[in-house]
Amino acid sequence: MATGTIISLGLYFVVMLGIGLFAYRQTDTNVEGYMLGGRQLGPAVTALSAGASDMSGWMLMGLPGAMYVSGLSAGWIAVGLTLGALANYMLVAPRLRVYTEVANNSITLPDYFENRFADNTRLLRVIASVVIVVFFTLYTSSGVVAGGKLFETSFGLTYETGLYVTAGVVVAYTLVGGFMAVSMTDFVQGCIMFVSLIMVPAVVISELGGIGASIDALDTINPALFDAFMDASTNEALSVIGIVSLMSWGLGYFGQPHIIVRFMAIRSVKDIPTARNIGMSWMIVSIIGALMTGLFGLAYVTGNGNEIDPETVFIYLSQILFHPLIGGFLLAAILAAIMSTISSQLLVTSSSLTSDFYQAFLRRDASDGELVIAGRVSVVVVALVAIYLAYDRDSTILTLVSNAWAGFGAAFGPLVLFSLFKREMTRRAALGGMIVGAVTVLLWIYLPIEIGGQKLGDWMYEIVPGFILSSLTIMILSKSGSPREGVVDTFDAFQTKLTER
Repeated sequence: MATGTIISLGLYFVVMLGIGLFAYRQTDTNVEGYMLGGRQLGPAVTALSAGASDMSGWMLMGLPGAMYVSGLSAGWIAVGLTLGALANYMLVAPRLRVYTEVANNSITLPDYFENRFADNTRLLRVIASVVIVVFFTLYTSSGVVAGGKLFETSFGLTYETGLYVTAGVVVAYTLVGGFMAVSMTDFVQGCIMFVSLIMVPAVVISELGGIGASIDALDTINPALFDAFMDASTNEALSVIGIVSLMSWGLGYFGQPHIIVRFMAIRSVKDIPTARNIGMSWMIVSIIGALMTGLFGLAYVTGNGNEIDPETVFIYLSQILFHPLIGGFLLAAILAAIMSTISSQLLVTSSSLTSDFYQAFLRRDASDGELVIAGRVSVVVVALVAIYLAYDRDSTILTLVSNAWAGFGAAFGPLVLFSLFKREMTRRAALGGMIVGAVTVLLWIYLPIEIGGQKLGDWMYEIVPGFILSSLTIMILSKSGSPREGVVDTFDAFQTKLTER
C-alpha cells in the first residue's frame, strides 16, 4: 500500500478516536447523556448524523454498483429513499422529539412505546427490544464484514485483521463517548462522504472528456442505461410492481431505530427545519454523486477495457484516478460510511439492552453511573457477537440488510406514525401492529410460494405487504377497545406542548 494512503487512513483513525475522547469530556455522566447526548444535538450534527448512520456502505458501494449494472432504472430506490427521508423529517421528527420527553422522558424506542401506551405488562417493551437486539446484531455484523473485505481487498491485510480493526476503532469511540461521540463522528464521516461523492464523478467525467463525451460513451455501451423504465442488465421493461417495490424502501424510514433516535436527541423542535434542510441537501447531492459514480464509472472502466466487480467501482476509481494521499481519503470515505452505521447500531442495541432489559428487569433502582457502565459493557458484547458472526465469510448478509430494513419498517413504522397522530390508539393495537408487521415480512421472505415463477420477495419487496397489514391491524384493533388510563391525557399534553414550540 502506498505511503500516502497509509498516512490518510492513519489521520482518519486518529481524528475518530480524538472525537471520542472530546465527546467523553463533554458528555454528562448520566444515562440520558450517554444514550441521547443530553438531548443537546445541534441541527447540523443531527442531520448529518442521521444521514451518515442511514447510508452506510450502500451509498458508496451498493448504489453505484446497481447503477453500473442496471442504469437509471436503479435510481427508483434513491427516489423512494429521498421521499421517505423527507416525510420522516416532516411527520416524525418534531412529534417524536416532544412526545418522548412528555412520555416520561423516554430514552429508547421500546421505552417510548411502553410509556406512550401505559403498558404495565412490559410486553411492548420486551418484544420491541428483542426485535432491535436480534436484527441490529446481525445488521452490525454485515457492516463489520464489509470493513473486513475492504481491508482485505484494498489494504493487503487479512480478512480477520480487517474485522478487528473496523470493529475496534468503532467500539473505542462509541465506548468512551457514547451518543455524542457517535453523532460527532457521524458528522465528520458524513462530510467526508459528501466531498468524496462530488470529487469522484467530477474527475471521471473530466477524464472522459466532459459530460457530452461521457453520455456518448454510455450510449455506445447500451442506450438502455438512460431508460429509467428499463433494466439495462436484461433490457427488459420494469413492471409497475417492480417500481413500487424499489420506491417502497422509503417506507422503512419511519421505523429505523438508529435514525429516528436522532430526532429524540435534537436540542429543540425549532432546530428541526434547519436539520431537515441540511439533511435533505446532503442526501440529494450524495445520492446523485453515487448514481453518477456508477454510471460514468462504467464508461471509464469499459473504455479502458477492464472488468471489475460492479460494487467496487468507487474503490477502483479512487485508486486509479487520484494521488495516494487523496486515494487514502476516498477509502476513508468508505470506512466512514461503514463505521457511521455500525456505531449507531451498536449504541441503539446497547441502549435497548441497558434500559429495556438490565434496568427494566434486573436492576430497577440502578444508578445513572451503573447504567452507563452497563451500556458500555453492552457495546463490547454486541460487537464481539457481530465479529463472531462475521467470521463466516458468507455472512455478508446483504439480503439480510434489506430484510432487516423491511422488518423494522413494517414492525415499527406504522406503530410510530399512528402513535404520534392517533389519539385513541390502544396498547392492543400497538402490540398487534408490531407483531403482524414483523411476521408478515418473515412469511413473505420464507414462504415457498411463487407468483409468475418468482418468489414472493422477488415479486414484491416485503415491506409493502408488511406495512399495509400492520397499518390495517392498528386501525381495526384501535376500534375494538379504549386507551388505558392517562394515555389520552398524555397525548393532549403532547399536543399542547407541540403547539407551544
